[in-house]
Amino acid sequence: MKFKINRDHFSNGLAQVLNVVGSKAAMPILSNVLIEAEKDQISLSTTNLDLGIRCKIKAEVKEGGSVTLPVKRLATIVRELPNVDVTVDAGANHQVKIASGGSHFKIMGIGAEEFPKLPDTGDDKSHSLEQGELATMLGNVAYAQSTDETRYILNGVYFNFKDGKLSLVATDGRRLALVSKEMNVPAAGAGAIILPAKTVAELLRLLGKGDKLKIAFNDRRASFQIETNKDSNSGLSDSIYLFSKVVEGNYPNYQQVIPKETHQRIKLERELFLQCVHRAALVTSEKSNSVKVKLGANLLEITASSPDFGESHESMAISYSGPELQVAFNPQFIMDPLRALTKDEVFFEVKDEVSPGVFKTLESFVCVIMPVRLS
Repeated sequence: MKFKINRDHFSNGLAQVLNVVGSKAAMPILSNVLIEAEKDQISLSTTNLDLGIRCKIKAEVKEGGSVTLPVKRLATIVRELPNVDVTVDAGANHQVKIASGGSHFKIMGIGAEEFPKLPDTGDDKSHSLEQGELATMLGNVAYAQSTDETRYILNGVYFNFKDGKLSLVATDGRRLALVSKEMNVPAAGAGAIILPAKTVAELLRLLGKGDKLKIAFNDRRASFQIETNKDSNSGLSDSIYLFSKVVEGNYPNYQQVIPKETHQRIKLERELFLQCVHRAALVTSEKSNSVKVKLGANLLEITASSPDFGESHESMAISYSGPELQVAFNPQFIMDPLRALTKDEVFFEVKDEVSPGVFKTLESFVCVIMPVRLS
């Protein structure tokens, strides 16, 4: 295998696949990147067995072939090379020579035949989506995923393709975020998966490099073919492929959690409410981690206090003529959805001091947050 490549393109390609490799790989080969050279491009693949990624980069291939090299060390070396032109030459015993200007390296690799195969997605259910739209939807719910390892079913985002729409849901048992969009879902393409949190993070990092993406899935895995802009300076010559195992098990019935009726509904300026809650929460502590939201005649008050730091009081004018009502929440649970949304206006719905609070927008977004009991 022998090829010539632009240093910055090579470095960018390695950066795309680097994240998947953990610091403690179960086998030496899982710390390596598979480099395959053919025609006018090289393909770079990494995997940790749960998650795999592949991207292709333009290169001048003089001799086809494949090898695997330690990805983190290689990425560091390529980034530091002095000249923009880089030559890579793999010889016997998987030893690879890298030359750029006056720099020469010899790196020991492992044979490509030991690298685990990334799956083929021939018969999976598939759908096409806009990258920007999926990125927004994921951002709207991802913060609500659980980090509790014992509730592994909740350690991810639930994708549900059915009844002419795609719904994304995340919950940690104390809050739930749901967003949906209408789309054509043929009967053969209906189905649901739970995408692990690590895959969600990787997707959010990769989306936005092009216009479209294709998602394909079955009961055990999901794959994403993410288009890249061909005219950019990244050197990426094709789609980026992301493969992931899915969380196996049945997602809880999230519809049960969404209150059927809330008595009071207030329109809020999202940014202003977010700033008020953020400031009020500055005096909270680990032991006293709640803010009280009080509704009165055309006024919303937010207060917090803790024995360690003192008290805070914020107020904002609202249009409200209902009964006086006070309910307490974890401030982070209020701020997360407000930060994730981009619309200027949100609707806040509440029933009484022991019922969940609900944030909504006009675009089929709902976030339910459980109250903190007032002692």
